[in-house]
Amino acid sequence: MESDPLHLVGTTIADKYAVDSVVGEGGFAVVYRATHSVWKRPVALKVFKALGDVSHERRQQLLDDFVREGALLAELSERSAAIVQARDIGTVVLPQGDEVPFMVLEWLDGETLEDVLARESRAGVTPRGIEQTIELLGPVAEALALAHQKGIAHRDVKPGNVFVVGDVDGEHKVKLLDFGIAKVVQEAQKEGFRKTSGGHTSFTPLYGAPEQFDRNLGATGPWTDVFAFALVMVEVMLGREALVGDNLAQLAFSALDEKRRPTPGSYGILVSDQIEAAFRIALAVRPDDRYQNVGELWVALRAALSMGPPSGFTLASAQLRRVAPVSSIRGMPPPSGLKVTPPPASATAQSPGLGPVSVVGPAPQLGAAATIVDSAVDVNARTARAESGSRAKLFVAAGVVALLAVVGAGVGLKLRGSSGAAGGATTTVTSASAVTITSASAAPSAALAPACPKGMLEVAAGDYFMGSDDPKTNKDERPAHPVKLGRYCLDEFEVTAREYKACSDGGHCKRLVATNEWEGITARQRKLYDPICTGNDYAAFADHPINCVDFEAAETFCREVRGGRLPTEAEWEYAARGSDGRVYPWGDAPPAPGLLNACGSECVAWGRKNPDPDGPLAAMYKSDDGFAHTSPAGSFPRGQTSHGMKDMVGNVWEWVSDYYGPYSAGTKVSDPKGPEKGDERVIRGGAWNGGDPAWLRPSFRFSAPPSMKSHGIGFRCAKSG
Repeated sequence: MESDPLHLVGTTIADKYAVDSVVGEGGFAVVYRATHSVWKRPVALKVFKALGDVSHERRQQLLDDFVREGALLAELSERSAAIVQARDIGTVVLPQGDEVPFMVLEWLDGETLEDVLARESRAGVTPRGIEQTIELLGPVAEALALAHQKGIAHRDVKPGNVFVVGDVDGEHKVKLLDFGIAKVVQEAQKEGFRKTSGGHTSFTPLYGAPEQFDRNLGATGPWTDVFAFALVMVEVMLGREALVGDNLAQLAFSALDEKRRPTPGSYGILVSDQIEAAFRIALAVRPDDRYQNVGELWVALRAALSMGPPSGFTLASAQLRRVAPVSSIRGMPPPSGLKVTPPPASATAQSPGLGPVSVVGPAPQLGAAATIVDSAVDVNARTARAESGSRAKLFVAAGVVALLAVVGAGVGLKLRGSSGAAGGATTTVTSASAVTITSASAAPSAALAPACPKGMLEVAAGDYFMGSDDPKTNKDERPAHPVKLGRYCLDEFEVTAREYKACSDGGHCKRLVATNEWEGITARQRKLYDPICTGNDYAAFADHPINCVDFEAAETFCREVRGGRLPTEAEWEYAARGSDGRVYPWGDAPPAPGLLNACGSECVAWGRKNPDPDGPLAAMYKSDDGFAHTSPAGSFPRGQTSHGMKDMVGNVWEWVSDYYGPYSAGTKVSDPKGPEKGDERVIRGGAWNGGDPAWLRPSFRFSAPPSMKSHGIGFRCAKSG
């Protein structure tokens, strides 16, 4: 390869890596062969090229994230020989003056599985059977399972990221490349892209999971790797890609088609019923119907072949799943501690167990809850394989209109030739003419606003209808009325006990008296609920949201620590639902386990052992969501909002800055701040003890005296843009 886009060949990086040649280039990085000047051994030098247009403040944050991701890759590669080893990281100043990060990886002599399969296809080699496929890909499966045990997803599993060292049919090693490290610079590229189009999403369509094509299906995560890895296995057995399609829309249809899943049996590959069933679970359209990590899939496949559990796994640790796609939701009484202003005779909505609130309006109609999840994450994208065996890369820029009525999020997309930058020695690069389809909703060019502080996410300026016109909603949610918001930043997570303690220890926040306080609280309720105030055991609950805080304490923290404030009611609702009017933060699917921390079987069991006569607990769903009370912030990423905020519903209710008051119809209002005065403040979002799906609607409102403290109320902070 002759082109050297970063002009580093012939230079020495970090005083010890002599750059010899370019071996590959992708959308995010250029891979060089270099020689360690002391050890005289070759290394792969991966130099990223995405930080040129990023502000100085954001650049430093991205570099810090890069260091953290590098440490993670090093830890994973130490524990698994199937993950390419990270040797060093740093930054280098390019000849044009840009400072960019680089990573030093072990040098691999061999070829990618993509190249192996292409070569074998051209030679007419018979594809492998299921046993041979499991033998070949076993190291990759166990590497992914190791990462999934830590809650880490690869998000770009494909043959091009599997490197074969040695003879593929004899003694060989298989290595997994690009384990998540590029996501840091992808964030930088997205920021630059937002200057002109307002958003960016990319992924690999040939191995794309349904939730990557349609964000209403949910967030990406280890379950996304399960789908992609199953597609890779089918490709190895089939001799060609498992998803069928020549463009993005066709591939989306193939991934989302409930009637035909790309399993071995669908292509006439002879496998046992048990193997076919395992692939059907792995390739389910709905993420919650799939195995939730590759370890579960791998144990199931080996068990079906009587191979026994793989090394490092047991049937118990894999937690094999057979998830029913639909579960029932029943009407439920309120959790304890919240007095409800008596509603009209037609209303049966009950309080969320937090202290005095006002509820007016008819009870919500409850139905079945499908196990569906929400949000989208970005990875490299690629189109169908060319006749030569190379593949063009597809970059997908997310907009706000539907793509050919198939993909949930609108796109502007560009097809152009380019291969992914691998950490090994062999990379094929093919150029092709560009075909551009631009979204009609692309925003005009604008200067990039300053980045949000660390821990906060940007919510771009936008318009939406606040509230609801649905007659089934409560009266105080109506009418839906037009609101225009300027850009602002909002905490990604609820403020944790660890963060509040640091503020208190530094003398900026009042020392928390971690007790429940509301009008009419009983001694029995204090005994039940004070122990689950997270401020009573900072060591045990450090990463849980702080609760049992009144409005003033929350407001003070946001001012002193974030240099910000509590969000307005309009800001909170917009961040939770976006501009598309979705019913819940993750989409329109009803609440289900895996999306949020609400009252499941574990919460009900705790309530039976610790009964509160004034507020018995009842389940929102039958399953155990893993947490009897609060959960560590961010434990349910599949339920995140379209803006990326976690736990906007469930876990703890959240204080917002507005006084409580009725809505009124009228002309569009910019950045509303609610009534100028009042006796109660608004809380939003539901809590761990919630049993009524209505409380999870982003439009749902409760009010409480600002002096109230409850085991079910916390907060997150906002900052004006």
